Amino acid sequence: MSESSEPPVQTEDKPFPIVVLISGSGSNLQAIIDSRTKLEPVIEIRAVISNNPEAYGLQRAIRNNIAGKVVNHRDYPDRNAYDAALMAEIDSHQPQLVALAGFMRILTSEFVNHYTGRLINIHPSLLPLYPGLNTHQRAIDNGDTEAGATVHFVTPEVDGGPVIIQAHVPVLGTDSSNSLSGRVLKQEHLIYPRAIHWFAQGRLTIENGRVFLDGRISPKQQVFTDEK
Repeated sequence: MSESSEPPVQTEDKPFPIVVLISGSGSNLQAIIDSRTKLEPVIEIRAVISNNPEAYGLQRAIRNNIAGKVVNHRDYPDRNAYDAALMAEIDSHQPQLVALAGFMRILTSEFVNHYTGRLINIHPSLLPLYPGLNTHQRAIDNGDTEAGATVHFVTPEVDGGPVIIQAHVPVLGTDSSNSLSGRVLKQEHLIYPRAIHWFAQGRLTIENGRVFLDGRISPKQQVFTDEK
């Protein structure tokens, strides 16, 4: 869904097809699986693809009768070759949306541009703060009073795409990186399925680098919590 394109139109009686990319345990994948039939349209996860053959998320897929596929980056000579193979596998499932759920690979511009407007990611910080790794410890070290998570469209700039929805979580004086990450993760499991359903319902548009819900910037796009 680029600035010049229309959002997908989906009928209520036809599931909305997506592919999910993972590298690890797949807890956000599980949240998507659990929520896929709770709103219209129903979300159809056509495949879960991992670069890591040992990823526990593949077992989550199999237990839920979802195709689990491995495209191992170690089998390819360079990033371009890997991303080309990954694109071929994704496209064989004909998704309308590709969701990165803990996919620990930096993607080439060719890959990102191939899925412009239909590639989303969840990141454990309040972007644009703390792109990259070690987000929770960086928030603590900086003395931040709140942290959170962000669902965003993916652009060639790492963790730099337009924001769809954010969840805010207080940083406590007793927090460690682990305790903070645990509370943030609970919010990730709420906002990622919500963003996917908004996309499937055709409610998201991008204008001048900003995401609009139902044609406007909406308070629903920020979820505040006092959860400790």
